[in-house]
Amino acid sequence: MTNTDKQHRLAVLIDADNTQGSIIEGLLEEIAKYGVASVKRIYGDWTSPNLKGWKDVLLEHSVQPIQQFSYTQGKNATDSAMIIDAMDILFTGAMDGFCIVSSDSDFTRIAARIREAGLTVYGFGEKKTPKAFVGACDKFIYTEILRKDMRESETEPQSAPRRPSKDLRSDTKLVNLLRNAVEDSANENGWAHLATVGQNIANKSSEFDPRNYGYVKLGELVKAVGLFELDERGSDHSPARNVYVRDKRRQ
Repeated sequence: MTNTDKQHRLAVLIDADNTQGSIIEGLLEEIAKYGVASVKRIYGDWTSPNLKGWKDVLLEHSVQPIQQFSYTQGKNATDSAMIIDAMDILFTGAMDGFCIVSSDSDFTRIAARIREAGLTVYGFGEKKTPKAFVGACDKFIYTEILRKDMRESETEPQSAPRRPSKDLRSDTKLVNLLRNAVEDSANENGWAHLATVGQNIANKSSEFDPRNYGYVKLGELVKAVGLFELDERGSDHSPARNVYVRDKRRQ
């Protein structure tokens, strides 16, 4: 069975020192979109009372705690242990990708090294995460949208507060990203398949996620911006409807 016939095997490595236990349910549900979490490890000094929030949820979610004592004040031994394990797992050749959960820039080089080996890297961290680490990942998800207190239900994560159309249109970075992605994906009439637009955006901006703006789907965000036409088209070969998008300036 080839890689295209099976779900991707993912190694999930969590930096407990830089992550909150309240994200665990949302985190694992998000990871399940990309593959199977074959390895789930979390690193920290478990003698520290600061990690109590994690201790309460590890057994329930079958995450293996790795003890790493803080031998020297000011030195992050947890990061070193994660990096060493990541390299060991990489060299086994058993994984298709890694999920690195941290807001620490120390993981920038290991993320880049894993990608050099042809594996996919999904990064998870808070919005304070340095851009270097964000950019080193194939996709980066901000953990603020995964926290338990941000979830509408047990199955559906709530996005960040929904931004109104006026605010979205005034976001130059967002508008330029969407317009460029549509233009790069469009046919001679200016229409682009929404899925292709989404892939184009992912290639350009690893941290882009419509949930960061309060919208669950890309189509919802594009519609809310108000600068694009959307057209749903049927197919003779499938009951599913395809969504196409075009910059209104092309009318």
